[in-house]
Amino acid sequence: MSKGRVLMAMSGGIDSTMASLLLHEQGYEVIGLTMKTWDYDSSGGNKKETGCCSLDSINDARQLAVDCGFPHTILDIREEFGNFIIDNFVDEYIAGRTPNPCVLCNTHIKWEALLKRADMLNCEFIATGHYAQVREEEGRFVVSKGLDDSKDQSYVLWGVTQECLKRTIFPMGEYHKKDIKQMALDRGYKALAEKSESYEICFIPDNDYRGFLKRRVEGLEEKVKGGNFVTTDGHIVGTHDGYPFYTIGQRKIGVSLGPTSTYVIEINPEDNTVVVGTKEDLQKQEMFIRNINYLKYNKIEDGMECLVKVRYKHKGEMATVTNDGDNLKVLFHKKVEGIAPGQSAAIYEGNDLIAGGFIMKK
Repeated sequence: MSKGRVLMAMSGGIDSTMASLLLHEQGYEVIGLTMKTWDYDSSGGNKKETGCCSLDSINDARQLAVDCGFPHTILDIREEFGNFIIDNFVDEYIAGRTPNPCVLCNTHIKWEALLKRADMLNCEFIATGHYAQVREEEGRFVVSKGLDDSKDQSYVLWGVTQECLKRTIFPMGEYHKKDIKQMALDRGYKALAEKSESYEICFIPDNDYRGFLKRRVEGLEEKVKGGNFVTTDGHIVGTHDGYPFYTIGQRKIGVSLGPTSTYVIEINPEDNTVVVGTKEDLQKQEMFIRNINYLKYNKIEDGMECLVKVRYKHKGEMATVTNDGDNLKVLFHKKVEGIAPGQSAAIYEGNDLIAGGFIMKK
């Protein structure tokens, strides 16, 4: 007897492929869906088409569905993706911030597209290959870290709404990556187990975001070139190529302050200056977060002590969190390196994701 009908987001990679296979074996009625988000030819880059939107990946996803005997469809969301995700990506860099397109895509595009299509296909559930877990607790749906801490993807899920989480399954959350690869081998999917993973932004396959911005915004290079590098106390120490082409924490920027490494500390689009300094200058103890989405609780009590991550690979640091109007103030117990406005901050209580938002400049 079927456990219910589930719409499975399939990228063609090992995680979503094995997730769909596990659900199928567990007795769910699986419908595979691959989302076409981007045309690589439109990026103007010089890298071969790879990743979740490539023809090879779409064909891999379809073949698995055929092998297992469940239906598969392709959903073209290039227009929605381009208008929202890519425009935001460009706008954030022009505003002197470092964008987080994967979080926005999960929140505003993929889950909403999945939920809409799930309703059309009478699917009770939606599923993805993320290494995370979800459960219901006291009427709320809580995301927690995946069992494999080295692959945990809960950080990029802070923006998913309660409505979406209510119907979401994460089959990978209870497994380690090595076990998933072995499962693929055991089932005869050797090529899938050995398939390389892509970590680039999907619409920038050559990983050259500066080149992408130049191609995307006509005349950008001419408009912003010739700005100044300045120290934290305001001294001019050189000129740069334009503030959008730098990110907080970047080194090898063409200017040196002495025997120690020089880093980008702050970006000021108003006067096209890039503030540089030492590794010590890069460390901050306070930050503010906007556009909060609450998961485990419907609010955070002032003075709550939490683990806060400021980027995907950040192990997180303990902090005291307080409310600041519609925003949250985070006071870390010790200084944290590379806090970048525009990036995401994810707030944890133990393994549970309790809230998240975008780091703001204040």
